[in-house]
Amino acid sequence: MHRLAHSGGSAALLDWLAARLGGWTGVVDADAAADAGPGLAVRGAAELRTRGVRSAVLHGERSAALLFALDGGRALAAVLDLPHDPGAPALLADAAAALALVLRAEEAERREERAELAESRAREAVLHLLMNGRLSTAHQIAEALGPSLPDPLRMYVVECRAGQRGEVARICGELTGGRAWVVRCPVYVRHLIALVPAGPAGGCAEHDPLAQALVGADRDRVVGVSGRLLLREAPAAYTQAFHALAVARGRAGGHARFGPGPEPELAAHAVGTGWARARLAPLHTYEPRRPQDPGAQELRATAHAWLNFGPHATRLLKIHRNTLATRLRLIGSVLGTDLARLPGQAELSLALRLTPGGPGASPEVPVGAPADLDGVLRHRNLAVWARAHLAPLSGPDAPPGARETVRAWLRHDAHLVPAAAALGISVPGTRKRLARVEELLERSLLRSPSARHDLWLAHRAEELAGSAGCVA
Repeated sequence: MHRLAHSGGSAALLDWLAARLGGWTGVVDADAAADAGPGLAVRGAAELRTRGVRSAVLHGERSAALLFALDGGRALAAVLDLPHDPGAPALLADAAAALALVLRAEEAERREERAELAESRAREAVLHLLMNGRLSTAHQIAEALGPSLPDPLRMYVVECRAGQRGEVARICGELTGGRAWVVRCPVYVRHLIALVPAGPAGGCAEHDPLAQALVGADRDRVVGVSGRLLLREAPAAYTQAFHALAVARGRAGGHARFGPGPEPELAAHAVGTGWARARLAPLHTYEPRRPQDPGAQELRATAHAWLNFGPHATRLLKIHRNTLATRLRLIGSVLGTDLARLPGQAELSLALRLTPGGPGASPEVPVGAPADLDGVLRHRNLAVWARAHLAPLSGPDAPPGARETVRAWLRHDAHLVPAAAALGISVPGTRKRLARVEELLERSLLRSPSARHDLWLAHRAEELAGSAGCVA
């Protein structure tokens, strides 16, 4: 026996009727297939529609179907053995009126859930567009959803229990006067991302009323906040907020703002943009063999997501892990690089950050641009950046073995097991050392987005500056 699927109140009411009357009770549809319920009930529903009546009784050899019309061509039906309870028709008539109201309420709830899911997916799409530099389309979708995307902004990443994201979003909306643009992180189920209009530059990082309110009294809730950036710098804002989140986990207040410090794409902008365009030209001009295969923009978005989130990129891109692996092999082949190794990943990461316009950027390469990554990293600006980036590893607050630990980790492509073996300590011990380095650098290392690419670039720039000097 079958009945249409229902949840909550309708299912409970149908179960009660079946137990009370001692027969089959359910909702049948006049347009349903013949096996959607007892044949007598299905034929009875068709009769109700054909005759345009609100109730009917259909008799079989040893049973009878009692039917009462509901909305949308459906009917409440009970198939009872003969002779049936004489009070059954009155009971079913009363139940039909109540059931109709319950079904309407459940359908309204399902429509609301579908609308919420659609809005959530649309907000994810806007975030994805921002992360890939497609501001115009992101603005158009965001305007339809509301509010407008803030520019300039501070990005907040809130880590909380999955069931609390709605409450966190409400607090964020209230405290910003509805001006914050909030989206649930498509990668981490415990993260909520908020793009908040930035006030004047500066301000006290320790006294952030919004971050304090978002943390509240919940010890499981932490908040990372980016610096004051333009909307077109949203990828950098997210990375900064994520690094600040790693710092916030170790602070009593539960929140932190991204610490001041140079970023490699800023230091390399003047000297490295031409190199980056040339390096990514094979990817940006790639033409798929078949219409259904990913094109240049999709491959670039895949590379960006994977460098930021590793295997979790499948959640952001909404693709299977095998599809991700296939795309990465294609990207590596097109660019002629080994993406299984950290040097290839760091090179691609810097090149992507230096060409935020993607395939639409000008393909012209300035005369005199460095021929390779080492040529970029030899520049004086990168040497200065590398020294500043690595200085905390040798400073007075550095834990013993900090630089040695980081070097071993980087040499083994940021994998803990071989790094621990090289250091002669346990894997948990290595992880604990790197966690202390996270606090020291105010950057996330063990969770993606990780600063491992920047650390590799800094060490390589340092090596080049020490071996052959740097160029102006």
